[in-house]
Amino acid sequence: MASSDLRAELECSVCLNIYTDHVTLKCGHNFCRDCIGRVLDTQEGSGGYSCPECRDEFQERPALQREITQGNIVENFLSAQPDQEESGVLCTYCIHAPVPAVKSCLLCEASLCDNHLKIHSKAPEHVLCDPTTSLENRKSSVHKKILEYYCTEDSACICVSCSLAGEHRGHQVETLDEASEKKKKKLRNVLQKLMTEREETEKIVQSLEEHRRKVQGKAADETERVTALLRDLRRRLEDLEKRVLSDISGQAERTSLYVTDMIQELEIKKDELSRKMRHIEELCNMTDPLTVLQESDTGDLCDTEDGDDEDRERHDRLLHDGGDLDVAGISHTLHTGLSDIMSGAGGTNIGAVQQTSGLSGVTDILLDVSTAGNYLNISDDRKTASWSYKKQNHPESPERFQYSQVLSSRSFSSGRHHWEVDVGGAGNWIVGMCYPSIERRGDQLWIGYNKRSWGLERGWGNQYSVIHDSNQIRLPGKVLSDRVRIDLDYEAGRISFYELCDPIRLLHTFTTSFTEPLHVGLWVWKGCIKVSGGNQR
Repeated sequence: MASSDLRAELECSVCLNIYTDHVTLKCGHNFCRDCIGRVLDTQEGSGGYSCPECRDEFQERPALQREITQGNIVENFLSAQPDQEESGVLCTYCIHAPVPAVKSCLLCEASLCDNHLKIHSKAPEHVLCDPTTSLENRKSSVHKKILEYYCTEDSACICVSCSLAGEHRGHQVETLDEASEKKKKKLRNVLQKLMTEREETEKIVQSLEEHRRKVQGKAADETERVTALLRDLRRRLEDLEKRVLSDISGQAERTSLYVTDMIQELEIKKDELSRKMRHIEELCNMTDPLTVLQESDTGDLCDTEDGDDEDRERHDRLLHDGGDLDVAGISHTLHTGLSDIMSGAGGTNIGAVQQTSGLSGVTDILLDVSTAGNYLNISDDRKTASWSYKKQNHPESPERFQYSQVLSSRSFSSGRHHWEVDVGGAGNWIVGMCYPSIERRGDQLWIGYNKRSWGLERGWGNQYSVIHDSNQIRLPGKVLSDRVRIDLDYEAGRISFYELCDPIRLLHTFTTSFTEPLHVGLWVWKGCIKVSGGNQR
């Protein structure tokens, strides 16, 4: 161990000097006997005692035990380093060889080794002190006499002449020992406060370190949670991407196969038509009238009108009702998938995801009470229309329907929108879209039974159909889901109806050119029907 390190281990934490009359407490910490005695004296009457190093508490004043091993180490250290302990001051009278001094005489202004100290005068005026090279600092600069007193008024060390005839005459003075002990007592009190403050500071440091460890641990946990969440989101998004892309490619492939089959059929028909054309040309070029008139299949050659109408109908139906990608259905699958992912992500903001997918927030759909028929009850939140046996006695108005039908308060004249309608609580129902100019009285007011509305109907006998201008198209099978969806693309002139099953099923698409704004329209007989909102894309 280095000498400086060993010295630090042998220093008293009270006086900061090497131990003198070394003792130890029960807690194991070491002090000078006088130093720890004074500290314990200051704790007298406080209800207990404590170690100034570790603050270990004792109910009774602890016994001071001499630590023999540590004391021997102190003595060996001091004997091994006399030069450091004697500060390099040499004896004034050893002129032949340098000998370390052990004391200095203030009267003689000389430093003495052990041998010269033995023969030095023991008279009171010969004042001895620790070896020093600054003996002039021990005397008055005015009277050149030894400093023996302390002026409390001027806070200065003075000689006897200063106190009797000098500038400090009449001042309150004390001996240096008295003044020194008073100052030491103050310093010990300050030391005690500093030790307490250091202990409090150490506690604060420990608390801050503990807080830092907690924050670091919490950050690690949060990092792991967010990493796992984003990993799961990426996996779900990849699955959704595969599902949507598969839906797109499947629709494109089915449409392509259907169109290919139609093309093949029409190519065969073209060949047949070419054959007939050649045969007719041959007949037209014949000069023998008998041969022309006796040709047996001329009726078949001329019969083409029905086939043309059927092909044109199939062509139009393909282009308008099923020959294109179901973009609305694809968007719904994407939106529903994103909503499911976000709802499972612990409250992650879905708005940002909707914006990146081309979807915007929900547009609320409210029913217009002023249009509701007298046998309809509209809920307070204006979402549900319930059929009633009793007449509701709504105020008369030109907008009110004669029968149990109601329109939405908001109209739409641009953009792409869709709404979901819960039809599970109704007996018979019609949902759809209407111009505001739809009749409010008479037989032409029902949704779909006029040129101003388009509807999806569940009629008598649990029959499902789509209707416009009283032209009814029966749907194959049943609508098994309690929820249906209406899609509007105003600029494209499309109204589509979907069954919200898994996967979503397109029921029918109407195509036209809209000439007025459109309202959501509901008709119900027995039970209730509820519109749940709308999305704009």
